[in-house]
Parts: sequence; C-alpha cells; structure tokens
Amino acid sequence: MQLSGAAPASSPAEVQAFLKSNSIKIDSPDGPVTPLLSFDQLAVPEELRSCFSTFKQPSPIQACTWPPSLQGKDVVGIAETGSGKTLAFGIPALVKLITNKAALQSPGVSILVVAPTRELALQTHDTLSAIGKPFKIASVAVFGGVPKDPQVKMLAKSRKSKDSTTKIIVGTPGRILDLCNDGACDLSGVDYLVLDEADRMLDKGFENDIRNIISQAKQGAERQTLMFSATWPESVRRLASSFLRTPVRVTVGSEELTANSRVEQVVEVFDDSRSKDSRLMALLRKVAHKKQASPEESRILVFGLYKKETARLEETLRRQGYSVGALHGDMAQTKRMEALDAFRKGETNLLVATDVAARGLDIPNVGLVVNYSFPLTIEDYVHRIGRTGRGGKDGKSITYFTGDNHERSLAGEFSRMLRDSGYPCEVLSQKFPMTIKKKEHSVYGAFFRDDIPAPKAPTKIVFD
Repeated sequence: MQLSGAAPASSPAEVQAFLKSNSIKIDSPDGPVTPLLSFDQLAVPEELRSCFSTFKQPSPIQACTWPPSLQGKDVVGIAETGSGKTLAFGIPALVKLITNKAALQSPGVSILVVAPTRELALQTHDTLSAIGKPFKIASVAVFGGVPKDPQVKMLAKSRKSKDSTTKIIVGTPGRILDLCNDGACDLSGVDYLVLDEADRMLDKGFENDIRNIISQAKQGAERQTLMFSATWPESVRRLASSFLRTPVRVTVGSEELTANSRVEQVVEVFDDSRSKDSRLMALLRKVAHKKQASPEESRILVFGLYKKETARLEETLRRQGYSVGALHGDMAQTKRMEALDAFRKGETNLLVATDVAARGLDIPNVGLVVNYSFPLTIEDYVHRIGRTGRGGKDGKSITYFTGDNHERSLAGEFSRMLRDSGYPCEVLSQKFPMTIKKKEHSVYGAFFRDDIPAPKAPTKIVFD
C-alpha cells in the first residue's frame, strides 16, 4: 500500500512553542521526537485521511505519539480524557496492517486492544472498524454481558481462513481471558498490543488478567506495545517497566490527575440532599428553554452514584415528561447499548448513568455534565466531567455536594482540585474540613510498599 507524501517537518522553534503551549513532556531514550503539527505531515494511506476531515489539526497526544508509534516503538501516552487517544493508537495500528501483506494474508488477529469497560471496548471497536473499512479490515468486540457464541464464531472464522478480514480484537480483560481459556481466542499472532485506560484496569484489580493476556501474545521485539492512561501512578509504572521495551513516554499536562481545562466547574452545596431533585428540575427547565438557540447545550449527562438511585432518577424524569435514557449495571447489555446509541444520535438529549459511563466514552456534543451525587473518588469526578469539553470544545459541569457520608472526607481534595483548575468554591472550604486523605493503594491501603506485587484477586471482578 502506497503511503501519501508528507509535508516537511515543523521547525524547532515551532515544535518548542507547541510543546510549551500544551504543557507536553516527551521522554525518548532513543533520541528526540518531532511532533506532527499538521495532518499533512502524517505519511499514511490516502484512504485514512477521511478520519481527520472534521478536525483542524492533530490533538497534542496524537501529534507526539504518532511519530514513534509509526516507527514501531513502544509508547506510553498520558493525557486527560477527551484528548483523542483512540486515533492516537488506531492510526498506527491500521498503517502497520495495511503496509504488511504477510499480516493481511495470514490467518488470525494481529492487533489487540484491551479496555476496562464494555462500552469503551465497543466504542473503540466501532472506531477501528470504521477506519479499517476502506481496506476491508474488520474488528471483533469481545466483552461480557452478551452471549459468547457470536464472538466465538467471529474468532473461529479469523483463525481458519486466510481470506478473513478480522485482524483486530477489542475487548475487556475478563472476556478476553475467558475466550482464551476456552480455546476460542488465539493471541499468538498479536504483534500490536494496546492497553487503554491502563490506570483504571489496574486500580480495579485486573493486573493478573492483563499479565496473563500479554503472555499469550508475541514477545520481546516481535511485539509493539502501547499504553494509554489518564495518570501515571506507581502501579502503572511497574506494569509498563515489566513488558515495554525502552518506551517513548509522552505526557500532556500532568502525570497526576487533572481536570479538563476546557470544562467550567460549578459546585452547588446543599444542606439537605432532598433539595437536589427540585434543583435538577429547575436546571433542566432552564436548559430546555435554550434548546432552540443551542441544541448542543441541551444534551445533558446526569451521574448518579448507585444503580438504584440512577433508576429512580430516570423514572422521576420520565414522569416529568422528559425523553430520558439510562445506563447502569442492572440493565441488560443490549439495553445499555441502545440507550447509549440513542444519546449519541441525539434521539434523547438526556442520559442518567452510573460511573459505567464515566471513563473513555466519546459522546459528541455533551454540553453539560451534572453530578447529582458525588462519586466515590476524585478520579471518578475528573473522568465524569471529562464527558464534556471533548475534541477541543468547551463544556460545563455542575456538581451537587451535600457533605453526606463519603463526601465530607473528600471535601479537602475536591476543593484543591477546583482551586488548581481555576474554579475555587469558598462555600465548600467554609463548611467542610479541608484535610486531604493520603492516597491509598487499592489493595494495601495508605501504608503499602511499592516492591510487593499485588496478590491475585480471589474473585473475578465484573464492571457494572
């Protein structure tokens, strides 16, 4: 496959200005990396360029990870939510496939993407399927909550036929490992491996599953590995050091968790949690009034904390006459996908969800995120509000804070997050203690040693 010609590289002065303005740090053991500041500088098949038609220029994480990825190097990408990470690893994956006739003609899959949730896996699968379609390259999504048989049949077809176009697997760790253990999934031909939202998978106890999956792919120099994460905690560093080969590390912003700078953050403090319903209804009436002038602003994602709370909110809003969808763990997977699809298409402009929708999902034109109930961690808060302000657009979040239960213990850290983002909340700091709890390891608590490996989880963890 002939690659289209690329424009000349940017000057050193342009590169330095770009790195400084976007707070980018690049650690490259094998020499400097020159970011691609325009799509014209990207040497890819012409058919792939349709992916960029709606964007003016590469996002920072794309600009800096494409060069080493296209050279076959291992890459670690650390960037905030909504930064374009799917195309950051998707474009090099497709280029590697379509420029390698042997890979295309041999049976079996050669690209594996591991994601923490079913919805993110399906979203990534859809994106890779779309960009691979001009080249007749197909992907199969494997995740729990749906029957195995269709997934098994797709995988069997890819193994047995040299003419099979299925070269990509995107899935969640549990289902991938299940299919491998059943003998239905063969990863021995995987030479391009991606871990997406690596910090989430490790925090939820998937480390042993991930290591098991990686052990079944090609090893050493035969495999290119890319890891993308919103943060760079010690657990992610340990995993990266154990199976990446002198990776290029690109950090956009901070290696610590930071909120999307394009999202305006508003906090409303309540003395009584029962007031939240009436406040939410007033907000929705106000936004609905603006619908004709700005339909994008009327698309709202409301987060509840628990499944029962989310179901109650959906029913309450439906009784008030709103066309509303829901997304939570008590729903069948098909219903979850239908609700998400309707929200993406704009058939419903209101979606109530648990944190199953907080990570990685790319839902276009969400104008507002409402945290009806505060999440269990500040990390989840950052990922929730990251559902708006995506693709270079601005967004807004409104958070209802009551100080009930777990909220009081997070008030100090939350206040610091708001202050660092430029949206300080004086009421919050006046009403609640500003102590900041020491960061805890998900297994060992606040007093853990980094050199002790995490024990194997006694039970299988399944995401809601």
